[in-house]
Amino acid sequence: MTNSLTWSLVSWNELDKLDLYYALQLRAEVFVLEQTCPYQDVDGKDQKSHHLFAKDSTGRMLAYARLVAPGVSYDEMSIGRVVTHSSVRRTGVGVTLMEKAIEGLHLIHGEKLIRISAQEYLQKFYENLGFTKVSEAYLEDDIPHIEMTLSKTN
Repeated sequence: MTNSLTWSLVSWNELDKLDLYYALQLRAEVFVLEQTCPYQDVDGKDQKSHHLFAKDSTGRMLAYARLVAPGVSYDEMSIGRVVTHSSVRRTGVGVTLMEKAIEGLHLIHGEKLIRISAQEYLQKFYENLGFTKVSEAYLEDDIPHIEMTLSKTN
């Protein structure tokens, strides 16, 4: 599946309106509708971030992640709004998305520590990518989350 996708990594200024629309649509579809979690998605961080996404041959966005600069969400750089369309889950697209996000952050900001706020049920997924749990569980938008970090020494 990942071979048939076209991947893009763009800054805010390079992000075209249609891709922004598709990213917000996918984020709302999964985070608000599927997870029944009304929250403020448009939080002012998109403009300070790079955007990684994958589209299929029809132009439909199937995966997205926000690569956040240091000092925006945390002192460290971060990956957020990690989302895949339900049609590509358990196909390896999520792993590829995260691998490309990590690679993209290191390319843009150097090989520094990455900190994420992960939904707790995805702890094993992130551990398999090299992340380490560094906090107890806490509620974010009524969903249990944990902070995790990734360094080149993990």
